[in-house]
Amino acid sequence: MRNTLVPHIFKLLSYLPLSVARGLGIIIGHGLYLAKGRSYRRTLKNIRACFPRLSPRETRQLTRESLIETAKTATEVSIIWRNSWAWLQSKIVAVEGEDLLRAELAKGRGLIALAPHLGNWEVIAPYLASVAPLTAMYQPVAIPALDRLILAGRTKSNIRMAPTSVKGVGMLLKALQQGNIVGILPDQLPKKDAGSELAPFFGQETLTMSLVHSLISRTQSRAIALFAKRVRGGFKVIIQAADEAIYSADIYNSLRGLNASIEQCVHLAPAQYQWEYNRFRLPKSHELIREQKRQAFLCKHHCDNHL
Repeated sequence: MRNTLVPHIFKLLSYLPLSVARGLGIIIGHGLYLAKGRSYRRTLKNIRACFPRLSPRETRQLTRESLIETAKTATEVSIIWRNSWAWLQSKIVAVEGEDLLRAELAKGRGLIALAPHLGNWEVIAPYLASVAPLTAMYQPVAIPALDRLILAGRTKSNIRMAPTSVKGVGMLLKALQQGNIVGILPDQLPKKDAGSELAPFFGQETLTMSLVHSLISRTQSRAIALFAKRVRGGFKVIIQAADEAIYSADIYNSLRGLNASIEQCVHLAPAQYQWEYNRFRLPKSHELIREQKRQAFLCKHHCDNHL
């Protein structure tokens, strides 16, 4: 039932005007907030952990806004998949930082584009592909019909999808060596067998992919962080330089720089980040390491305050 119903829902949504889809997202998001279900509980928990200085009222407000914005993303995505680049280009009302993107790309060493789960990330791939050929990593979804719908929407002109495998990494390396753009969702929880290490993200020791560090080490490519902020009438693409620590030869410092690059984007539109994603889930072996690091930090903080 689910395998049939979900793709049909997305296909129906794809014919809605963008403004109507956003209105529907507001209704769905309000419903998720009032229902106090799993999405609400996880969003609230993550926001409390990452923004401990917010008052209870401010935390609940950001939780409600986040659920609404994520629901808007869900109602928008199939519209973006179905329509052409010309249509989407008409909905990109502003681009901030494109000079940086083009300047880094002009160096000829390829460019790593870090696009976190912020705003509507489905806007980013077509935008980047309008500047230079893009190769982006893709992890198949469990519903075959939906997977085909997503791939059809993402594999448009100038875009190649790379599987999350050794073959896919090879495709990314080749694209960078050819001076093209590689697109990565840097805040995905790495798969069990994928390279990863613990690094701080909003003050939480978080399992973080080591792929970006590996690509930079092997190609000397530069990196940018960008997202498509949801604004009145469409989207504003915001491009920023990655945190300089990302280029460190030390993997921990590099991953710290990767997460700092995501954070600097999230601070520009915190309500539009996908806080209900289970970003801080850890295997039991890493839970112990994280707790040890937390205790070490608390001990150091306590000692420093009593010197």
